[in-house]
Amino acid sequence: MKPKVLVLKADGTNRDYEMSYAFNVAGGNPKIVHVNELRNGSEKMSDYQILALPGGFAYGDDIVSGKILAIELTSFLGQEMRKFIDRKDTAIIGVCNGFQVLVRTGLLPFRKIGEMDVTLTNNDSGHFECRWIKLKVNGKNNSKFLQGIDGIMWLPIAHGEGKFLTDQKTLKEIENKNLVAFRYVDDNGSPTQKYPDNPNGSLNAIVGITDETGRILGMMPHPECFIRAEQHPNWRRGTVKVDGLPIFENIVKFAKENKK
Repeated sequence: MKPKVLVLKADGTNRDYEMSYAFNVAGGNPKIVHVNELRNGSEKMSDYQILALPGGFAYGDDIVSGKILAIELTSFLGQEMRKFIDRKDTAIIGVCNGFQVLVRTGLLPFRKIGEMDVTLTNNDSGHFECRWIKLKVNGKNNSKFLQGIDGIMWLPIAHGEGKFLTDQKTLKEIENKNLVAFRYVDDNGSPTQKYPDNPNGSLNAIVGITDETGRILGMMPHPECFIRAEQHPNWRRGTVKVDGLPIFENIVKFAKENKK
């Protein structure tokens, strides 16, 4: 049976259809659900195995990106969230605005709901960044969502607040626990702080992180926008490695293998 995927949206979310399609191609059973449906009880998080937080501009990024949706999840749905992450068969992915929500809920990096240890803030460039970038999986991260993914990946970005920022103590803990999922790299495949290869100035070239279980993944680039070769700008010029789809296939595989 296909794992059920809750693709959560709010007013301003705009990558929900892409996220849903990606999980459908990967073998999941996605459904786009508005946060109000969770709040009024017509949909329940407990009925799903995968929670997907797509990109966009939830509530117009009012206050800061992802803040209002994060407050809804921690305040009105905090008990449901805790039960969901305490299960051993569940997975969460947050992309771009979804990643911003995950850090503002406290789910990343340390699963401390309601406590922020890291943030995603304004790009060093001072403007919105929209382009394809190079990244590479951190081989020391043990998340099953990253298994079998190696070499340099190409994925599109589209964000104004993507700089990963925290204090040095927290950064050291993240590195020591190998919670970094991906890093921005240069043409040689080396992590870089140089613009534009690192498009936002993220500390330690961090693109995305996981929690310690490896079941919660957040990242700024959009893997859901590269699940078909034709989505790459150079797809007519030769063989294209589709870099986004394996992430969703790994999440679905995990959910199938751990379904109760």
